[in-house]
Amino acid sequence: MQTKLTLRMDKSLIEKAKIFANTSGKSVSQLVADYFTLLDEGQSYSDIKTTKTVSSLKGIMKGHLVDEEDYKRHLIKKHL
Repeated sequence: MQTKLTLRMDKSLIEKAKIFANTSGKSVSQLVADYFTLLDEGQSYSDIKTTKTVSSLKGIMKGHLVDEEDYKRHLIKKHL
């Protein structure tokens, strides 16, 4: 039996969750349910295996100071 759960969190976090859910083809409710299932199994998202490509990128930006303005400049340069 399913029941309703109300979560209170920052609006920007909710928007990010909705975007992530949309790109993964799931609802926010399903993401939360999946996470709770992992917790029930004694796991966390950090326990999930990543691909070799993703693993190779971990830490690649360490020591680099990149902010949102840098990214905006990159997009402008790329699309002009």
